[in-house]
Amino acid sequence: MNDVKIIFFDIDGTLIDPRKKCVTERTLEALRRLRARGVRICLSTGRSPVSLPRFEGVTFDALLTFNGSYCYDRTQTIFSQPIPPQDVRRLLANASAMGRPVCVATRDCLAANGRDTDLVDYFAIAGLEVPVTQEFDAVCRQDVYQIMLGSRKDEFPALMDGVPGAKIAAWWDRAIDVIPAAGGKGTGVEKTLAYFHLDRAQAMAFGDGGNDLEMFGAVGLGVAMENASAALKAAAGDVCGHVARDGVYHYLEAHGLI
Repeated sequence: MNDVKIIFFDIDGTLIDPRKKCVTERTLEALRRLRARGVRICLSTGRSPVSLPRFEGVTFDALLTFNGSYCYDRTQTIFSQPIPPQDVRRLLANASAMGRPVCVATRDCLAANGRDTDLVDYFAIAGLEVPVTQEFDAVCRQDVYQIMLGSRKDEFPALMDGVPGAKIAAWWDRAIDVIPAAGGKGTGVEKTLAYFHLDRAQAMAFGDGGNDLEMFGAVGLGVAMENASAALKAAAGDVCGHVARDGVYHYLEAHGLI
């Protein structure tokens, strides 16, 4: 693995145990040691820029947010692909007809038009509260990169009816992220590799959910967490330990990357 030059990390369920909702010191040590060895490190997450957790003493080379639809480094935007406005409007109408409140995400804020149990529990995984606001309609007129709502698989067809410019990125069975059809973690990884003039063979990624499938397809080696979904494990090139037992740290150490 001496040719690995860049590693992409999912956050929730990969770097952070959803039950503890904090980054362990070993995980921070692994990230610092990677950078010290000259390996680029990037976050690749469904979270928005305003909801990223702190990683004390760690500077990431790139941040792939909204499941890869908005990617940037410390100086500039690498890739930006919001959901087409007409598709945002149709999605909101479909969700309303289904009785589902939604949360929209712009580059700078999150805004919800209500809460239900699924949406509340979805946000709680990341230690967040659903940000219900009277400014929801005004926020929806900005560039929307992601829409989050409670949804079960049998609701997908009704939700996405008449919405050609968006797609579902799901990593939980009770709620989903809706992202641009031209987005996704795989697209974000490809754009970031091109930005740094690196080849996919020089890249690896760690993840745990269904929204990491595209990311694994864009790198040379995808490593699934022990706690990952069965589908992601089947697509992975390797499997590491559980997030609750510092699986990322131990895998990197065992393979001579730190």
